[in-house]
Amino acid sequence: MSKKPGSSTSLKTIYIIYFIAFLLFLFVPLIINGILAFNSDEVPSFPWRGATFGWFYSSSEDQVGVLNDARMIRAIGASFRVAGMVTLLSLLAGTTSSFLFVRENFWGKQALYFAIIAPLVIPGVILGISILVFFNGIIGGLKATFGPDLARPIVRALRPGSLLVILGQFSFIGTIATLVISARLRKFPIELEEAAMDLGSSRWGAIFSVTVPYLFPALLSAGILAFLLSFENFATTLFLIGPKPTLPIFLYSRLRFFITPEINAISVILMAGTALLGLLSMTMRGRAEVG
Repeated sequence: MSKKPGSSTSLKTIYIIYFIAFLLFLFVPLIINGILAFNSDEVPSFPWRGATFGWFYSSSEDQVGVLNDARMIRAIGASFRVAGMVTLLSLLAGTTSSFLFVRENFWGKQALYFAIIAPLVIPGVILGISILVFFNGIIGGLKATFGPDLARPIVRALRPGSLLVILGQFSFIGTIATLVISARLRKFPIELEEAAMDLGSSRWGAIFSVTVPYLFPALLSAGILAFLLSFENFATTLFLIGPKPTLPIFLYSRLRFFITPEINAISVILMAGTALLGLLSMTMRGRAEVG
């Protein structure tokens, strides 16, 4: 039975309306946020009071820009340090885990794989609370065993701070990196690695000279994804952060009391940086698929 022309036209119209509404819902808030970053008014709202770049670099008392806000710069630096460490750990763990699950067969493989994947389905709030409670239990055990004085250096390191934030974020971002890298490794023809060993290369030499270059697009994509996920993470970080907040935590604490277009300005910078990293990742992924 053939479809009626009117029915097909109606479905196409509904689809177009839905698609346009989705784009408006997605991009209009971002566009408005970007416009308000250049509004000279101290309140990030309309009407338009005149164009300015002061919310990016100004140092006057009534208009402090992002680049001259010492607390904002420290928060950005903290986010970069945490994201850098999480990215490094995620790439190392993701690469080794990918080789383990793709190349090896052993007893309990499926159970171990499920244990690694599990953090992805755990809400960030629950994950943060669980890690905080776990380390508080360790601190209590160390104090009871060695006494407060002897355990103080270790206890200080296990208190909420950068170390716990890195471990908390790594617990699920490392899993995402594993999925990205292992998907690429499954497509690798193992014959190329064997050919390199037949020509005199060692196993490690073949891996670093043949397999790793093949995995490079996936490594780059996983690294960019891990960095972005770590940089913007809020739910898990909120429970594990110490006296040096990352940027999302700092912005949250500031928004609770007052808001200026400086928030819009840092949002524009973050959107531009995210877009560039996303474009780089898409470009490398496209080249990998062509290759």
